[in-house]
Amino acid sequence: MMRRYLLVGVLSLLATVAWTQTNVRNRVEVVYFYGKQRCQTCMAIEKYAHEVVDQDFAVEKKKGKVVFKVVDMSTTEGAKIAKAYRVTWSSLYINGWKEGKEDRNDMTKFAFRNARYHTDEFKKGLRVKMKELLR
Repeated sequence: MMRRYLLVGVLSLLATVAWTQTNVRNRVEVVYFYGKQRCQTCMAIEKYAHEVVDQDFAVEKKKGKVVFKVVDMSTTEGAKIAKAYRVTWSSLYINGWKEGKEDRNDMTKFAFRNARYHTDEFKKGLRVKMKELLR
């Protein structure tokens, strides 16, 4: 009897791990890069991108399907990540991950054009791109 409970427990754990790996493997990452000095627009990009993730994709975030990453390029680890992206200044990427393959989308120009003075347009653009990548 004890073996049966142990077996059921192990199988449940394995199913949970498999689900989590699939869930994490297929996801959308919003990646915001910044350096030591930040302008008002840079801060608006981070603030409103965070709002979109937290408010419009809260369920997906909780499940690991949406991830928000803030990368400080002035740190050693942040500099390594920025180098991999070939980023040298404040930038915003929305990346789709499907079956271990990354689809990078540089949203930096769009973000700088809209985040501070056209906030609704900025948020709408992020929502559209994220929904597209979540399909």
